[in-house]
Amino acid sequence: MILLAIDTCDSRGSVAVLRDAGVLKVVVHESTEDYSSWLLPAVDEVLAGSNAKMEQVDAYAAAAGPGSFTGVRVGLTAVKAWVEVYGKPVVAVSLLESLASEALEATSWVAAFFNAQREQVFGAIYQRTGKGLARVGEEMVIGPGKFVETVAELARGEKVSWVSMDAGCVELEVAWKARELRGEKVESVSSVRAPMIGRLGLAAMAEGRFTDALALDANYVRRPDAEIFWKGNAAHGR
Repeated sequence: MILLAIDTCDSRGSVAVLRDAGVLKVVVHESTEDYSSWLLPAVDEVLAGSNAKMEQVDAYAAAAGPGSFTGVRVGLTAVKAWVEVYGKPVVAVSLLESLASEALEATSWVAAFFNAQREQVFGAIYQRTGKGLARVGEEMVIGPGKFVETVAELARGEKVSWVSMDAGCVELEVAWKARELRGEKVESVSSVRAPMIGRLGLAAMAEGRFTDALALDANYVRRPDAEIFWKGNAAHGR
């Protein structure tokens, strides 16, 4: 199976082509260019580097959030168009789940997070089950110290594996010092997420968990700035 994976959740996006579990080619967003102009040429490049054409792609995996409203929207809009044109299935993958899936420590709990800017992180906590990782509660955008406290509360005193591409977001927090005393640390993983998003997409496809263009939806977690601005003005009668 040939799968095209896309991540445009934040400025460190990437696209990848996988054949079964093997990564054929990765293209990374390494500039300040808008995704609206970067994505299609990047997809052309990654397909060419894989000796594949879009018609040969069997399925798509798209990071559906959390992240930048504009970035996620650009990525999902493109994928929806390809799904409709070529009639292929798509899997929506959480960027946080892709991080949690790389946890190496064999603990019952895994906390994944990355920088959400504005002195916040996007985060989620997962519990290991016989079938993999099950998210506990909702994905969140939250202050880093509060995230550490929330994870500690949900884990009910048990040891936690922490995974991030932005470890520094929590390491200066007072709440983190207590986790360090328990011997916990943040496992740093690559910010190039498309390969892991692709692997999770392939796993979901194998289990029959996929969707179509109509049902593919984003999970921004944070409301777009325009909505925040509008609601703020409405609250003040502007």
